[in-house]
Amino acid sequence: MKRVTKAVFPVAGLGTRFLPATKSIPKEIMTLVDRPLIQYAIDEARAAGITEFIFVTSRGKSALEDYFDMAPELEASLQSKGKTELLDALGSTYMDSGAIAYVRQHKPLGLGHAVWCARRLIGDEPFAVILPDDVIAAERPCLKQMVEAHSETGGCMVATMEVPKDQTSSYGILDVAQNGGSIAHVKGMVEKPAPGTEPSNLAVIGRYILTPSVLDNLNSMKNGAGGEIQLTDAIADEIASGRDVFGLKFEGRRFDCGSKSGFLRATVAFGLDRADLKEDLKHYLSDLVASGELDA
Repeated sequence: MKRVTKAVFPVAGLGTRFLPATKSIPKEIMTLVDRPLIQYAIDEARAAGITEFIFVTSRGKSALEDYFDMAPELEASLQSKGKTELLDALGSTYMDSGAIAYVRQHKPLGLGHAVWCARRLIGDEPFAVILPDDVIAAERPCLKQMVEAHSETGGCMVATMEVPKDQTSSYGILDVAQNGGSIAHVKGMVEKPAPGTEPSNLAVIGRYILTPSVLDNLNSMKNGAGGEIQLTDAIADEIASGRDVFGLKFEGRRFDCGSKSGFLRATVAFGLDRADLKEDLKHYLSDLVASGELDA
């Protein structure tokens, strides 16, 4: 079985839920504490052994490309001032020449179409897909958990978590042969099922390990939920063809940073996890509770 060394990052969206900020900067560059969302995704991918990074972009994303480039003037300024810690932080943003590639998605036709746009760079090997909007706080990075599990199972694998029944219509939902243990064998997938029709409460979140045959399924350009080309439909085609699909119940906490409330929750959680910020933030939150401002 080939190792998973390539990852696709679909980042072509306009980020309209964060306007007006996203009028001038890509949503993926918005900072969670002091790192942009895309940096969390890249760090998670690196920890899982990913060495080739494929970005599916669109017009207006040049700042995203610049973020991973060298910054000699800034580096020289920090060096002259002896700011070694900041220099080290800057180093994590650099990508080796040839490690990162960009392809354009010219029309917003859905997640499945975005992944399909990267097909020529993926080739004939398994690959990961990471949605930067889904930020996962975990002792062992989520994609690393998936890569380790995939080395035993093969096939396709999606990250999954339990969600309340009244929220299943917002997700791709798994129909599983058995719902026990950390790995579930999937027998069906439904994208955003109508309330009351969901086969389970196991939702697919933004981490995937896929086989090249999923790209063949996407060649049909079949419209799914919302009139878009859905990645979950292409994965469901794998099941229909008798190929294995698994859901991994990852260990960690997921934040939906594609929504304002999720982004704010993540900011608080990641701030409290920082030794240099924790005490000040805890005191501020305690003062808010004591003052009754949270009850207003």
